[in-house]
Amino acid sequence: MAEPHVITLGCRLNAFESEIIREQGRVAGLTNAVIINTCAVTAEAERQARQTIRRERRRRPDAKLIVTGCAAQLDPKGFGAMAEVDQVLGNIEKLNAASFLDADADRSIHVTDIMQVRDVAAHLIHGFDGRARAFVEVQQGCDHRCTFCIIPFARGPNRGVGIGHIVDQVRLLVADGFKEVVLTGVDICSYGADLPGQPKLGDMVTKLLDQVPELPRLRLSSLDPAAMDDALFDVLAKEPRLMPHLHLSIQALDDMVLKRMKRRHLVSDVFDVVERARKARADVVFGADLIAGFPTETDAMATATLNAVKDLGLTHLHVFPYSERPGTPADDMPSVPVKTRKFRAAELRAAGDAALTSFMEARVGDTASVLIEQDSRGLSEHYAPVRVDGDARSGELIDVRLTGAKDGALIGVPLP
Repeated sequence: MAEPHVITLGCRLNAFESEIIREQGRVAGLTNAVIINTCAVTAEAERQARQTIRRERRRRPDAKLIVTGCAAQLDPKGFGAMAEVDQVLGNIEKLNAASFLDADADRSIHVTDIMQVRDVAAHLIHGFDGRARAFVEVQQGCDHRCTFCIIPFARGPNRGVGIGHIVDQVRLLVADGFKEVVLTGVDICSYGADLPGQPKLGDMVTKLLDQVPELPRLRLSSLDPAAMDDALFDVLAKEPRLMPHLHLSIQALDDMVLKRMKRRHLVSDVFDVVERARKARADVVFGADLIAGFPTETDAMATATLNAVKDLGLTHLHVFPYSERPGTPADDMPSVPVKTRKFRAAELRAAGDAALTSFMEARVGDTASVLIEQDSRGLSEHYAPVRVDGDARSGELIDVRLTGAKDGALIGVPLP
């Protein structure tokens, strides 16, 4: 059956929702249609969304072009005014087949007030287009107000998916052949606050692994170091199927910058989380989101972050030069020159690259379990890139001996 062409921009949650969009578009009978699921985490992300819209219109001049996602939720009139766009849908509407059946006019906007939403869409998906790993939504929205972030106004308040539904979704994906699932959301450490009994993220992860013993590998998306619960450290210690790679939403490692960001943790909290996780699982590695050149950040503050990255032993860094986001409090703060932001971001990335290289070189001679993504390349338990020497199919889980490290990846030879 024909289906719409869906383009995903941004986060893993968008990737999960794009599978729902694809299915709902198919149910609605969309064929000659392009649906662009946008991101709005930065002004640059919104610029890229507009660039993608224009490019897709040039490629498919006769297709119905639908724009949805966070950027569309925040600026529906702006996207609706683009000559290339036929329809704009909000983050709630995009998950409903009826929204795609625009009976009113060729050009329309359907975006409701997401801040009034109190539930999550109960969809079950069967797979991911072209992906070896599956993403599963466990939570939506955010009740916090970091000064640089607009996403709570695009996603609405915090609300969790019931454990039973998560179990059903993961079972379905495993039955369809997926060997790794990544739990995702906007603020997954706030999971359960609105659910009966108020289960924590660690409680949900424990029950999920207990009830789906056939799931080989489970990962978690970004974790807030201010809200990691005791049960999460317990399951990290006890359950080898929970991968030893934790990605922390840190943003900065200077207390004054964190305060101006309105983050809920201090630098000492990050060190405590890392130490506690390493006690639970000696081989755990850490990733981190970091913003370089946040407004008012001095050279000394930037150096503090760089030094702490090295002291913490972070190996997987996602570094972003600060990007102004109109409508956020940070946009009114004294800015750091763009050139300085880019320089500081480059320093952090270099530190991250060096740490990852050192980690990979230290793993040579060990064994690893690799989930193949494509072209005999995949990711180890520790989220390290591995190139397998030999043919391997996407989606396979292969045990290898790590024989070397070259060109940013480990080399693995399949074990007999």
